[in-house]
Amino acid sequence: MRVEIKEFESVNLKNPIIVEGFPGVGMIGTIAATYLADKLKMKLIGYIQSNLFPPIAAIHNFRPVSPARVYASEEQNLIVLFSEFVVPAYIVYELSKEIIEFAKKKKVSMIYSLAGIANPNPTNKIYGIGSTNEVIEKLKKHNVQPIKEGATQGLSGILLSECSSQKFPAANLLAETNLQLDARAAALVIDKVAEMSSIKVETKTLIEEGKKINARIKEAIEKIKNMHKNYKKFEDNPMYG
Repeated sequence: MRVEIKEFESVNLKNPIIVEGFPGVGMIGTIAATYLADKLKMKLIGYIQSNLFPPIAAIHNFRPVSPARVYASEEQNLIVLFSEFVVPAYIVYELSKEIIEFAKKKKVSMIYSLAGIANPNPTNKIYGIGSTNEVIEKLKKHNVQPIKEGATQGLSGILLSECSSQKFPAANLLAETNLQLDARAAALVIDKVAEMSSIKVETKTLIEEGKKINARIKEAIEKIKNMHKNYKKFEDNPMYG
């Protein structure tokens, strides 16, 4: 087993959408996905497991949980996937394929990948990449500027490329940012997903409490980074923890 999405609770969903947010530019995806899970009081239904992930458990609401989690909301007909650590590059392809297989099993109607694009003078413009012609037209209809030429990287980029090859409906929504953690930009992509789908969520709280939310995300990620470094030291010198 290299990477697998494990479910421990079933939910009743009908052609839901998936929103995925993994660490990247401005941490926009992680901030947005975490906010959706918290704000919509989504149910923790599973996690992403791999023997190549760092051997770390996060603590959330007094419980040890995987740093890479899966949430669902029957009311919103929504699944959210996110990670509090950077997925190792050598399993990005496998995880992308696993997400698509999971989406097919759940009869998902659309995957939205949320991410950032660096700009020293960010605007409120949202850029998009679509996996099919129909998705590209949908982006245009909702005033998302499709990217005609360029490159995209990380899990969101590879996932979208794989969706394109399989003609599975997916869109990468990118907000401009010049920050390491950008709650404002995260709110922009959430608003755009809400506009393009049936989910209902307000982002005023995310903007107002942006500094607090940024600090919480940063603390969680830094803890995982430090724990991983300490674990590696322990592996190298097991007698000297």
